[in-house]
Amino acid sequence: MFAKVLFLYYLFFKIIVKEQIVLNINSFKMKTEKVVNHIVNWLKDYATNAGVNGFVVGVSGGIDSAVTSTLCAKTGLSVLCVEMPIHQAESHVTRAQEHIAQLKDRFDNVDDTRTDLTPVFEEFKTEIFMDGDQATVDMALANTRARLRMTTLYYYAGLYGLLVAGTGNKVEDFGVGFYTKYGDGGVDLSPIADLLKSDVYKIGEFLKVPKSIMKAAPSDGLFGDTRSDEDQIGASYPELEWAMKMDDEGKTADAFSGREQEVFKIYKRYNNSNKHKMIPIPICEIPTNLV
Repeated sequence: MFAKVLFLYYLFFKIIVKEQIVLNINSFKMKTEKVVNHIVNWLKDYATNAGVNGFVVGVSGGIDSAVTSTLCAKTGLSVLCVEMPIHQAESHVTRAQEHIAQLKDRFDNVDDTRTDLTPVFEEFKTEIFMDGDQATVDMALANTRARLRMTTLYYYAGLYGLLVAGTGNKVEDFGVGFYTKYGDGGVDLSPIADLLKSDVYKIGEFLKVPKSIMKAAPSDGLFGDTRSDEDQIGASYPELEWAMKMDDEGKTADAFSGREQEVFKIYKRYNNSNKHKMIPIPICEIPTNLV
């Protein structure tokens, strides 16, 4: 009985600590409407200066692609939303379709297409070696899914004179590097990459993103199931935002204990191991006396 009470106390304490991290992050305010207008104007100016017709966005059924595609739609330029299922979980598919239908109903400049990449992915697997432990193979194949989608987006971009709009947020792109290099990281411009995940949700609410997407657990959708980003990373986005802020302030893991220390260590592990995604490609510079 005592052990059961102790375990329940531990769970309660863990939830309280986690909620406190969330409160610390959510205490910051953002001028949502002004931020939206700024991004929309930035997108429009960039596309106009580049001499292109608009944007292509991969729509996954998640909050980031929903916000990005809506911001692109608000420019008044052509927007092509592309569904690219690869053994996709049904919940992801229905949310993506709901968002696209809503977007087309609201904006005359939005079109959509569906490219089922499952047969391409399956054919690819028949031509490669799949040696090694299963977890490594699964991760390599997950990244391959993202790179097949990038290739598809650039096909449509070239076909219709569009820019590929990235959907990565600040925590993913510059915090934990939770994206695929030359996959969803392969884009022409990144309209929401200076926004924390919590900011993206605020903008999503302002832009009237479907509630099914607002409530859904964030997921990269690269494994054909419903596993969430938190399942993979081991920490929620509010927790990661807190850790990112602490890291920016120069804090170390020794400054924290309990769940906070655990989250900070998770953040630092991802941040360090994914640095290669966040810095320019290393170039071997040839000394002048050799050329």
